[in-house]
Amino acid sequence: MNPAPAPRLVAAVAVGGALGALARWGLGEAFPAGADEFPWATFAINVLGSFALALLPAFAVVRRSRTVAVALGPGVLGGFTTLSAYSEQARALIDADRVAVAGIYLLGTLAACLLAVAVASRLAGPEPEGAVE
Repeated sequence: MNPAPAPRLVAAVAVGGALGALARWGLGEAFPAGADEFPWATFAINVLGSFALALLPAFAVVRRSRTVAVALGPGVLGGFTTLSAYSEQARALIDADRVAVAGIYLLGTLAACLLAVAVASRLAGPEPEGAVE
């Protein structure tokens, strides 16, 4: 059995998650999509979040500090990206008889996120040995 995580790590994830969720909500409010429209904001959020998550190891501060790593990774970026909105928006498109758009959205998001991770991984270079702290 694994020991309980340090309270500072739990707090880092919680604060980061709240910030990421607020950022996601704000972008969704700023760029809303109707039930029958391609959800560009969620698409961009998930691609950008995937890219940023894969790029995190490139930053020394993230490699040196587990607290920063969990605050930014599972925290901010975990709260920012959203599988649930992605799924719900695809369902809404299908319900609006926009099946082709839903398919493009589902597969396009997955492909774009994978491409973003590949590009970020290239930019980040090989992941150095684990975090210090």
